[in-house]
Amino acid sequence: MGALPEGERPWCAGVVVAAGRGEEVLVEEAFGWAVRYAAYDEATDRGVELPLEQWVPMRTGQSAGQDAGPGRDRGQDTVFDLASLTKLFTTIVAMRCAERGGIDLDGRVAAYAPEFTAAAEHGITVRQLLTHTSGLLPELPLYDYDGHEQRLARLRAEPPATAPGTARRYSDLNFLLLQRVLERVTGRSLAHLVRDGITRPLGMTATRYRPPRAWLPRIAATEDQRRPWAKLDRGMLRGVVHDENAHALGGVAGHAGLFSTAADLTLLCRALLGGGPPVLRPESVDLMLAAPGLGFEIDQPWFMGELAGRGAAGHTGFTGTSLVLDRATSSYLVLLANTVHPRRRPADSAPRAAAGTALARALRPGTPGL
Repeated sequence: MGALPEGERPWCAGVVVAAGRGEEVLVEEAFGWAVRYAAYDEATDRGVELPLEQWVPMRTGQSAGQDAGPGRDRGQDTVFDLASLTKLFTTIVAMRCAERGGIDLDGRVAAYAPEFTAAAEHGITVRQLLTHTSGLLPELPLYDYDGHEQRLARLRAEPPATAPGTARRYSDLNFLLLQRVLERVTGRSLAHLVRDGITRPLGMTATRYRPPRAWLPRIAATEDQRRPWAKLDRGMLRGVVHDENAHALGGVAGHAGLFSTAADLTLLCRALLGGGPPVLRPESVDLMLAAPGLGFEIDQPWFMGELAGRGAAGHTGFTGTSLVLDRATSSYLVLLANTVHPRRRPADSAPRAAAGTALARALRPGTPGL
């Protein structure tokens, strides 16, 4: 692939797509480039391409010549910044905690983390955090505050903008509060809770916060992060979290910060479609994936396409990631792209929806396969 003709702009530099039904792998393909640009040129509104020999292709185990399947070596797969797909892992940790009696989904945040004084004053509950009905603003500029304690102080004191339980407003703050609840209740960091409760039992060896330097050759680049289009001046990012607030909070956050591969996310999808073991009980999976959804978005055609409509559950991430589970057909769709490389653009989920529609049509009786 050479430089794009003048005036053309791809949806992403590269993408990895994985789809399956039950244990059957239907698609596992990589396209384009994990690393293509050295920077973004504001004057020309174009990416500054690296020398061609420095471009890094997107890869799956299949593209590396390995057999597909849960037992294969996944050490060559491209690793992505999952962005808000991290919220799904925080949700699963919360459901595990509820199963063990550590939290009550209808319990008040103040019962577990009383230092969150605004949540206490307004009676915000754990369920409201998980369903985005707390009334909290979508985000706060925590990255503008000096020091971890000042950032947490702002978060603790932030009141809801609307009465809790009256309306749905998607908010990263919900999962930052949920993170503190879980850490207070368990006495452990969210990174450890994700590792011990989800990734280790499922064998997700390429999923973690703050990936080690040894992973860098496998990691997709994200953004030449600079003002005015971004909120911080950090330059071209690769191997460090893209989200500015997650970065300011040390790379481990309830709303963003996890890195993973399509193959690893396939393991999670299969576990949830299989009822939850060894991560969750079936009744917890039902609560999480049934409308209105806990942590998960339900039946959203804007990114699910024609998979939506029969209880499909999933989520998207700002960096270009998405995941959809369709229990009606026992199928999953994982799409991981670096749409912010070399810089962020207005959101466009049409390609995600198109992939969902292609899978939905392929699974219909009498329709040719993918």
